[in-house]
Amino acid sequence: LFMALVSIYTVGRLNHPYDHPASREFFEVGNEVFQQALKSGHLIEAFSSNGVSFPEKDIKGEGFPILTLTVWKNLQSLYRFTYSGQHKQALRDRSKWMEPYQEKHLSYVVWWTEKVKDVSWVEAFKRYNYYIQHGSTPFAFDFKHPFDEKGETCLIK
Repeated sequence: LFMALVSIYTVGRLNHPYDHPASREFFEVGNEVFQQALKSGHLIEAFSSNGVSFPEKDIKGEGFPILTLTVWKNLQSLYRFTYSGQHKQALRDRSKWMEPYQEKHLSYVVWWTEKVKDVSWVEAFKRYNYYIQHGSTPFAFDFKHPFDEKGETCLIK
């Protein structure tokens, strides 16, 4: 039996340049949230976005792109982390730092993976584009319409 892991790619655009005080606050909060994720024991891998060429055409907007790509032990722990603690508060404060979502352009996409080494930025962009075109499917989904590792629709508690 293989251990299925969950990958999540998030994308957004900051309202202000990276060195602006509002953006600096965003990074400080983000760093605290990341420390919390590490301490949770459920975060397996986090990929650096340094030097990643960002597909501008995919994410409309004027602002300064912020990308994350992480791998988690399971869907439940990722979901719980996302909607609790400091991350939940950061989501509430999102509009202070980030441009509003473009319609249809979700700020994240989730997918199942077997091995951390199969996860990459190229894969993340592919899954995100697929989601934009097809909505939530076992290949790329969101928390509102999730799928389990067998590709069956499921509920996240």
